[in-house]
Amino acid sequence: MWICDAWKDYELIDASCGEKLERWGSFTLIRPDPQVIWHTERKDPLWQAADASYRRSHSGGGAWSENRLPEKWTVGYRDLRFCVRPMGFKHTGLFPEQGVNWDWFSALIRGAGRPIKVLNLFAYTGGATIAAAKAGASVCHVDAAKGMVAAAKENAVLSGLADAPIRYIVDDCRKFVEREIRRGNRYDGIIMDPPSYGRGPTGEVWKIEENIDDLVKLVDGVFSEKPLFFLLNSYTTGLSASAMKYITSVRIAAHRGGTTVADEIGLPVTDSGLVLPCGSSVRHTFEEQI
Repeated sequence: MWICDAWKDYELIDASCGEKLERWGSFTLIRPDPQVIWHTERKDPLWQAADASYRRSHSGGGAWSENRLPEKWTVGYRDLRFCVRPMGFKHTGLFPEQGVNWDWFSALIRGAGRPIKVLNLFAYTGGATIAAAKAGASVCHVDAAKGMVAAAKENAVLSGLADAPIRYIVDDCRKFVEREIRRGNRYDGIIMDPPSYGRGPTGEVWKIEENIDDLVKLVDGVFSEKPLFFLLNSYTTGLSASAMKYITSVRIAAHRGGTTVADEIGLPVTDSGLVLPCGSSVRHTFEEQI
């Protein structure tokens, strides 16, 4: 497992009974997590004193309760800064476990010794975009949600990247890649962080199990002649790291060479000393790095 243990402004304090107790800067939150299927004793007093809890409704959805949080605040990871903003459906605008992947591709970008262009698909609020730009890459940030792209721009400003070479695109990822292929635009690194289910700006339906193979096959067409890396993430419990590795191997590695590795990513839990699994990632590096 790849464990993200370098945070100072984020801490996973405990996890029990379908929920996790977290510290985001100086605020504590309780949020549901489907991976937390154990029913251990909640000994930490912060379970009873959290600043906010997200509670699911029996009729669907949910809401924040006991909410003593500001509308938004800032946290840092290494030299990056992000706005935390509690949103609907339990989200905060940031997936802290992805820091372990930011570190991985940032080292590749810094060590490349040449200009690197990165395409970030399903880019959300720009965690990976900001990390890649901070490492020196030019980045094309693509997400179907206009509000998420606006949040990414805000995070770029917080990280001192207001004038960095970042191109922000509100579009359906598949349609954008198809146009990039026709235009002849190519990228040295590609990051994909697709949701389990979603809709594009004009109603396009995305289901990861049905669409991911075709999309990986498609994005192979926008790699440069000297590609650097490919990263694919999944939070879908039914889509294993091994399945994603297989897709990457047959769609990219089979004819481009390089090395494909896949594993779970996780966050250390302070109170138990164990690690909470937080999804899976596939990392592919090309021959230049072997």
